[in-house]
Amino acid sequence: MARDDNTVFVFNRTKQTFLAYRARVADSVISRLVGLLGRRSLDCDGGLWIVPSSGIHTVGMLFTIDVVFLDKDLSVVALSELVRPFSITKLSWQAASVLELPAHAIFRSQTEIGDHLVISADESDLLAEPDVIREGQKVEPFQKVTSSG
Repeated sequence: MARDDNTVFVFNRTKQTFLAYRARVADSVISRLVGLLGRRSLDCDGGLWIVPSSGIHTVGMLFTIDVVFLDKDLSVVALSELVRPFSITKLSWQAASVLELPAHAIFRSQTEIGDHLVISADESDLLAEPDVIREGQKVEPFQKVTSSG
């Protein structure tokens, strides 16, 4: 069932764990600029997915967060755990988006660089099997792989 509140599930398909059940999407200039500013905490099942982004700051924030950097295919390219208030993360030139999560979310979900995430407002997307690529099969970027026979 799709959600109407501009939140998404964040699921680590590689580890079969959730990083967030209710992550807000920050995909406008204003929502990316404001981010988590003005909040006193982040719900344990919440987060913020900033699209596009290759780095974040916590200037003005009052709490520690975990940060997951994702490429355009939602693969984890960098991680920053326990980022303190009034900090700036290193930029990840591979990153197309960034997830701001509650402290210890990376540890609890066992997320590592190279893991593939699913981010969706629709629960059924979390159950869908990933496309299977057979050995020796050439795959072009953004091409959906179909199996024959």
